[in-house]
Order: sequence, then C-alpha cells, then structure tokens
Amino acid sequence: MINFIVCDDNEVIRKQVEDLIIKVMMKNNLSYKVHLYSDYNKSFIKMINQNLSNKIYILDIETPSESGINMARKIREKDIDSIIIFLTSHYELGPALLDEELMFLTFVSKFNNQEKRISSAINKALKMIGHKQAIRFEDRGTLYTLPVNDILYVTRDSVDRKCIVKTDYTEFRIIKTINEMEDLLGSSFIHTHRSCLANKNRIRLINKKDGSITFDNGDQIRLLSNMYKEEEDLRW
Repeated sequence: MINFIVCDDNEVIRKQVEDLIIKVMMKNNLSYKVHLYSDYNKSFIKMINQNLSNKIYILDIETPSESGINMARKIREKDIDSIIIFLTSHYELGPALLDEELMFLTFVSKFNNQEKRISSAINKALKMIGHKQAIRFEDRGTLYTLPVNDILYVTRDSVDRKCIVKTDYTEFRIIKTINEMEDLLGSSFIHTHRSCLANKNRIRLINKKDGSITFDNGDQIRLLSNMYKEEEDLRW
C-alpha cells in the first residue's frame, strides 16, 4: 500500500491534491491511503514516527505553525527512504531547497499548472517505489541494508510466522507479513501463491508441467498452488 501524507493549511489545496492522488492511483490500479493534515501538529509528528512502508509526503513549504523545510529535516532524521514533494506558493524559493540535504523529489507551484505538475510528481514517485534499489531491516538484532535484486524470493514460515528472505548467498528472517513485504519490495515482486513472493527480474524459467520456478542462479521453488499450471504464464 502507498501512504500519501499531505499537509497544507489551505483546505482547497488539500482537497485538490487528494483528488489528484485518487485520480492517479485509480488509473494505476494501486492500493493507497491518503492522510490529510492542516498543519504540522502532534498528529503529523506521530505519523512520521509510524512504521509504514511506501510513504510519499506532499508538504506545504510554509504554514502558520511550522516550516515544511524544518519538518522535512525531522522526517529525514528518522526516514531516508520516503519520498518528499514540496508545495509552494513562492516558486522562487525552490532553488534554495537545493542547498538542503533533504533528498526531496521535486517542488511544485500551487498556482502554476498545478494539476499537471502534481500528477507528474506522483507518477514519478510511484516509479521510484516500484524500482526500489534496497531495503533496510533488522534480523536477530542486526540492521541490514539489502539490494532488492539480491533477493530471489520471500516465503512465510508457518511456525513462527516470520518471512524468510532468500538471496543468492544466505537467508534472513524478518518479522513482517507477506503483505507488508510486498509493500516494502515494490512492483518487482509477484505472488506465486499467497505465501510466496518471487523477484520477477530473477526468474529464468517457469515450468507449467510441475509448477516450478527456476531463478537465474539455478535455485528452484515449487508453486504450492496449481492455479498457474492452467495459465500460459505468470502475468505481471
């Protein structure tokens, strides 16, 4: 699921941004949730601290209570993976943001071709999420950064309910559900059945006769479901 966190003190702007998000997400047929805020209050800070995957922040640079730039700094103290898009009624402030180490995606004028620019920024953010380069997670007390393309597949252990992440060289055990892993990994991974995600960029062969998948390193898994044997291929 994609989580959009929108903050703008102008109710009309908030509604316009929400409508654009809905339009883009329906067109892309993706699951999402929109979190709307009128200022950078305690509820907004609480949202920053929530462990949600695939956050896209759309932030007003200037509100009566707080600067969006200062809030972006607070976001980056806790989260380097989320995407930040700035909204501003002062487009001339944009170049100054380049001096900030905020790793933001873009800034959009509220009044200059707003609909097209915001839609474009959202679509760009979705592509970035879909082509995620690495994930960060904890396994037995150690924090890892793992390139997504090192992952072959993810399965769920039915005993301890952890997810087993299989790579070329080892495996990790992560306290997450399959659905949470799907959100974390992005569109490069497909369900082979309800308890397994496979990296479609690493699949070399799909054997419909025995329901198996062979990866480019020679590893093989079986599909626990027979549903794909009747299909021409796994569709993505």
